Amino acid sequence: MNHATDRTSHQDRVWSVAEHLDDVLSQITPLEPIELQLLDAQGCVLVEDVTVAVALPPFDNSSMDGYAVRAADVAGATEAAPVALTVIGDVAAGSGALPEVGPGQAARIMTGAPLPPGAEAVVPVEWTDGGTGQGPAATMRAHSAAPQDAGGEVRVHRPAAAGAHIRRRGSDVTEGEPALAAGTVLGPSQIGLLAALGHGTVRVRPRPRVVVMSTGSELVQPGEALGPGQIHDSNSFQLAAAARAAGAIAYRVGAVADDAETLRATLEDQLIRADILVTSGGVSVGAYDVVKETLAGLSAAEPDDSPLAGGGVEFRKLAMQPGKPQGFGLIGPDRTPLLALPGNPVSSYVSFEVFVRPAIRALMGLADVHRPTASARCAQAITSSPKGKRQFLRGSYDAEAGTVTPVGGAGSHLIKAMAHANALIVVPEDTTEVPAGGTVEVVPLGQPAG
Repeated sequence: MNHATDRTSHQDRVWSVAEHLDDVLSQITPLEPIELQLLDAQGCVLVEDVTVAVALPPFDNSSMDGYAVRAADVAGATEAAPVALTVIGDVAAGSGALPEVGPGQAARIMTGAPLPPGAEAVVPVEWTDGGTGQGPAATMRAHSAAPQDAGGEVRVHRPAAAGAHIRRRGSDVTEGEPALAAGTVLGPSQIGLLAALGHGTVRVRPRPRVVVMSTGSELVQPGEALGPGQIHDSNSFQLAAAARAAGAIAYRVGAVADDAETLRATLEDQLIRADILVTSGGVSVGAYDVVKETLAGLSAAEPDDSPLAGGGVEFRKLAMQPGKPQGFGLIGPDRTPLLALPGNPVSSYVSFEVFVRPAIRALMGLADVHRPTASARCAQAITSSPKGKRQFLRGSYDAEAGTVTPVGGAGSHLIKAMAHANALIVVPEDTTEVPAGGTVEVVPLGQPAG
């Protein structure tokens, strides 16, 4: 068998977008669950169902500041003929010992306070004289709550039916019912519910740690002056921001020069804090494509005691535009996924959306790792899409109108057009033209179009 011919044939293979993505996702294993404090769990994925152990609210309580009364005592109350009740005490939120309300009695009560025994309704303070012996408190601007100097009697000017202004025990959730399902991403409201249910910690899959680095000796940190032939590093900032938006914890590494030993040393340093590594640049066929030179065939070249031993990275040609050159593999003793993306800014970002974002979501343990897609009418004709390649164009998507307009050209360096787009327009491999008004698939990106 001619192994050199086999290797050449394998290298010349052109992968489809779907094949490369399927290969990436097939080698991604969700992160192991851990127990986290509630606020540390924000953005994480719940790994087990949560059921209600204690009803919410846990007791009948008042939804208003006012007076807890028996409904029969105030049934005939009017402004012309108010009902006078004896105030037997106060009930504040958090009260333990509660007075019992008997016939002709009322207990002053605050919002959230437990309903005292014997009471059937709460009369808002605005429907009373507030215990002042004067007119309805609603006409007296000072009485937004029961006054501290109220007397021992309150006059009620309106009736309140049984159950009025009372939050019943379990009216939110009852014991034993589902609260949150496994797979839920924990946001502020979910964190609040867990706290209300008494959970101080929660079992989740942690947010993936994504290490992002750009490669290229021409790259200069933003804020620094440019020398001849230099450009500012934008990719690492764009990709780190995209990783955060995907739900990950992002670590951005300063640009790495086109030097194999520097790249190796940087990767070895970063492996310890990475659940996934993302590089941009150096993956094509140029003389200085250091990422490809350094990582291709890594597993065969590494001694067993090397920090990078335990895996390898394969570089591929994909039938897509932009983003033809891609690299993927598992490196290091923990077989950490590494995705090597092209260096042109638009190619890099599109590659992130198509391949890296789903990988991050898979690490999180989400059932659906893909962005939702939609169909839209293309407001302008797309006159040239390469046959046999899946093209991703930037677009301004109007969901309400159901239309999308291409933004900028197809060039992979047009970063301004990317910044003014809020969707990707997907042109299939077998489509070379789309007429104005034709239907296309769009991937909304959730960012404003400008």
